[in-house]
Amino acid sequence: MATLGPAVSSLRSSLTLLESSISILDEGVNDFPRLCKVLQTQKHFELLPEPQLREAQQSLVDEIAPAISQLLSTAENYVNQLARKEDSLKARSELLEGRLQYGRKSSLAEAQSGTKSQAPPLSDARSLEMKRLQQKKERLQYTIQRLELETKQKERELRKSMAFVRD
Repeated sequence: MATLGPAVSSLRSSLTLLESSISILDEGVNDFPRLCKVLQTQKHFELLPEPQLREAQQSLVDEIAPAISQLLSTAENYVNQLARKEDSLKARSELLEGRLQYGRKSSLAEAQSGTKSQAPPLSDARSLEMKRLQQKKERLQYTIQRLELETKQKERELRKSMAFVRD
């Protein structure tokens, strides 16, 4: 058995060396999935040829341009509508201001005519009738002015719609 001693010790040293090699390989392979991921190539930015880039830009412009023009036209129509409304309100203000001034003038004229008293005094019924007719006259004047303003506004709207159709 003495002859087998050196073979057994050689086998044991080989086994130890093999176990050492296995542990070294295990440590090296253990990190292999992480190394694969780290070493894997990823494209973060892709380079495109210039004609393809221009084609993509043009397709974006073709897609967005109609929406932008629609939004601009809607905004322009709304601004025009607000301008017409502003004009209408200004005209109404001027009309009401004129009516107010007319009312002041007529009340002053009545007060002055009352002090001069050149006309014969009117009966109560006749006086009420005159006031009623005066108010009716003022309402009709106001209605005429309002209708004239509405006509002007309709003409402006018609001109705007015709300008819109021409575009």
